[in-house]
Amino acid sequence: MSVVRCKICGITRVEDALAAADAGADAIGLVFYDKSPRAVTVQQARAIIAALPPFVTTVGLFVNASRCELNEILEAVPLDLLQFHGDETAADCDGYHRPYIKALRVKAGDEIAAQAALYPQASGILLDTYVLGVPGGTGEAFDWSLVPHDLGRPIILAGGLNPANVRAAVAQVRPYAVDVSGGVEASKGIKDAEKIRAFLRELR
Repeated sequence: MSVVRCKICGITRVEDALAAADAGADAIGLVFYDKSPRAVTVQQARAIIAALPPFVTTVGLFVNASRCELNEILEAVPLDLLQFHGDETAADCDGYHRPYIKALRVKAGDEIAAQAALYPQASGILLDTYVLGVPGGTGEAFDWSLVPHDLGRPIILAGGLNPANVRAAVAQVRPYAVDVSGGVEASKGIKDAEKIRAFLRELR
């Protein structure tokens, strides 16, 4: 089986970014959404990215951001990849000269394959837990049996993952990558280096 990649999302501190990189994470996520307890400023994001070693992908997470706001952030912050976590259309996600992934919040009865097909330019589809009124970071897992076997795109599995369940999640879903935030935290926005290491150990 191929190696499952890992993104540690909701990074707010340089030391947490370095702990993720040191543990072997492939990517870190920076949240540009003011309502999130894990939101970062442009200044925080720049400092975190500047401290990273090479070959760690930097992902900017956005929720229904305006094109003006997003362009301003991209001018100031050297992000590698964009993650759209709101109600964005494909047209909203295109045109930034960056690859992007689109998050879909999963609940029973959803036509996940049909929703994913609406984003033909997306590099991957991130599947997270549906909670009414909350765009992500809920800490709750969804029913992994709802994931279609062939989306035709890399699947990034998110939602309630932690060191105790990531191995089972990967065995069932066989995703391209996993995305964890709350499951490796000491408190919201503050990562726990040992939990990050434990998560990566279980994943590998």
